[in-house]
Amino acid sequence: MELVRRLFAAPGDSFFLFGPRGTGKSTWLRQHLPDAVTIDLLDPETYRTCLARPERLREIIDANPKARQVVIDEIQKAPVLLEVVHKLIEEKRRRPLQFVLTGSSARKLNKRAGVDLLAGRALLKTLHPFMAAELGSRFSLKESLQLGLLPLVLGAPDPQETLKSYVSLYLREEVQAEGLVRNVGNFSRFLETISLSHASLLNTSEVARECQVGRKTAEGFVEILEDLLLGFRLLGFTKRARRHLVQHPKFYYVDAGIFRSLRPKGPLDMPEEIGGAALEGLVAQHLRAWIAYGKSDHQLHFWRTKAGLEVDFVVYGDSTFAAIEVKSSKSVFSKDVKPLLAFQEDYPQAKACLLYGGRERVKIDGVLCMPCAEFLQQLVPNSPLPVE
Repeated sequence: MELVRRLFAAPGDSFFLFGPRGTGKSTWLRQHLPDAVTIDLLDPETYRTCLARPERLREIIDANPKARQVVIDEIQKAPVLLEVVHKLIEEKRRRPLQFVLTGSSARKLNKRAGVDLLAGRALLKTLHPFMAAELGSRFSLKESLQLGLLPLVLGAPDPQETLKSYVSLYLREEVQAEGLVRNVGNFSRFLETISLSHASLLNTSEVARECQVGRKTAEGFVEILEDLLLGFRLLGFTKRARRHLVQHPKFYYVDAGIFRSLRPKGPLDMPEEIGGAALEGLVAQHLRAWIAYGKSDHQLHFWRTKAGLEVDFVVYGDSTFAAIEVKSSKSVFSKDVKPLLAFQEDYPQAKACLLYGGRERVKIDGVLCMPCAEFLQQLVPNSPLPVE
């Protein structure tokens, strides 16, 4: 696949660069930091050496006196290196260095061994799957809903086969190899079961029953998914709430293609239901990337009342307050914008927009309804949300 210019912009200071496998972290680093000293912890010999002798990192850097940037790939595999990094950053008066610490899992970087050690010294950044704006004319909404937007998948000779093996790769190299769960079979069954909760309220008790595991085990599995950066929970928007709101979060896989590869399909599974969840997830991953890459401080929520009114996404921040509803249907009607109008009754400051599968912009009861593909292609970090 032709090299795609990413909209992610690196800070000038040291930073962690997290992201699921296959989001293009290594490619981005080779493109933007070609002269950096690179420590690849996926290389077995390098991994063994750094694990046994963390001070080896200092020796490598001292042997490259002209280097100003140091990349440590997959830092979660050897978190003991963070102590050396910490000391080297503190010695910046002697030699200023920018460290870029990449990871596809935050599991081992806990308070004892990781991120807090460098708090205030290294920023936390995330590289997401492709955005539609990055792909430009190569973006296809139909294809994205089937394959997702992982660079690893889209750049493969056989994207469908690569997508199928993607989760197996995680199970083998992250979950099983690192001993994250006692029973890999239970976790594998959980991955399929929780796909039924994608773009829906997450009830871990129900997921546990379906997986035939305890509730605490299911909750632990959800946390592992989040630590592996494969899934995330979305909290409800409750600021100055005027109605009774649900308390459960919603769950999403990080990429629509991952969701499609895990979602069970059978005679009782309606394609429209699966397609609708995939579309909502695709919008969610774009909004997360828009927030992560932007300079302003924004948060992503959803809004749902106990009476059943729901707005899929609420973007709230210092420069944006918007409510966004997603429908996969080709046509929209007055009933489709009722949740957005109810939200604006409570929050008249918010802008409202409905995204749908049609081709034309229309306004219904004062609410802008626009093609989802158009919205995604116009969504660019550090530019206003295209909701008006």
